[in-house]
Amino acid sequence: MPVRSSYQIVLSGEEEDVLAARARSARGAYRDRLRARIVLAAAAGKTNAAIAVELGVCTDTVRKWRRRFAAGRLSGLKDAPRSGRPPVFTAADRAEVVALACALPAESGVPLSKWNCPELARELAARCQIAASASTIRRWLAGDALKPWQHRSWISVRDPGFAVKAARVLDLYAGMWDGGPLGENDYVICADEKTSIQARCRCHPTLPPGKARAMRVEHDYKRGGALAYLAAWDVHRGQVTGRCEATTGIAPFARLVGQVMTAEPYASADRVFWIVDNGSSHRGAAAIKRIQKAWPNTHLIHLPVHASWLDQAEIYFSVVQRKVVTPGDFTDLGQIRDRLAAFQARYNAVAKPFNWKFTRNDLDALLDRIDAHEAKRSGELAA
Repeated sequence: MPVRSSYQIVLSGEEEDVLAARARSARGAYRDRLRARIVLAAAAGKTNAAIAVELGVCTDTVRKWRRRFAAGRLSGLKDAPRSGRPPVFTAADRAEVVALACALPAESGVPLSKWNCPELARELAARCQIAASASTIRRWLAGDALKPWQHRSWISVRDPGFAVKAARVLDLYAGMWDGGPLGENDYVICADEKTSIQARCRCHPTLPPGKARAMRVEHDYKRGGALAYLAAWDVHRGQVTGRCEATTGIAPFARLVGQVMTAEPYASADRVFWIVDNGSSHRGAAAIKRIQKAWPNTHLIHLPVHASWLDQAEIYFSVVQRKVVTPGDFTDLGQIRDRLAAFQARYNAVAKPFNWKFTRNDLDALLDRIDAHEAKRSGELAA
């Protein structure tokens, strides 16, 4: 005769509805459907053995969930809390890893320029006996968005006239000068030099891209000399004038200025503003006098020191670097000259002015942040 369980199940209407919904659900977890069916069968008066045969489980499983439901009702069908695997590392171990990653290796006498995860694991094992793997350390650092194997360079504002010089250049980009708009016959040019473009003749021909294969460039090459590319970028017209020279200097830059100023519309312009950096080819008051003597309608405007990011000619040179110079496969200097001249014509055919967005308001905000940072740093040092 079948043995009746000591845990008799009587369901309320609400409980029966919930369990019936779980038992029918095709999206819920299988374990929830199974437990609901066990309890519904138990409420129907079936024995544990009969339920086990019907649902294809062992009798102990049926007995367990009958007992759990009788003791805790619907909440008793949930998984019980589990302790899980005890932690191998403590919070102090993790803090030690983060502290070491946030320190320069040289501060602790380690002959490295920067940390990586294997080196951190090695140092921690030797210093603190923390046997964390490199992958564990990488996961901990990722939680704090730390990547000590990366670096980013920066430079502080050192030019005492930075604000005045930068504002003057930004005004020219915006079409203003001395508080008034530029005239229709005024032009703004950014000029610079790209030095040491090398003729590297590869020992084997470059292979074009193929199926599932990138372009292949031979590593070994023969040197064929180097030249400089001087360019003058018209800020508002979006046109470039350039020339190749054997080297940079006062004379090559003067030839670039002459090439531009003898061509229209600059030859008959009212004013042509030349924005340049502080390179030796056009540095200081002597360069201003020299260019104005040769071309009276020119105005040489110097950028602040270490502010090449304000020079739009640098943007054009970045295009040249990506599209012409890299990866650098030229048989001789003549091929470089021809390639640059052809690219310049191709670029001018479709070029537009750069969408320059950094304004004087952005400059003022930047200088305010720098002043606030310096004040905070001074206060920390004084404390």
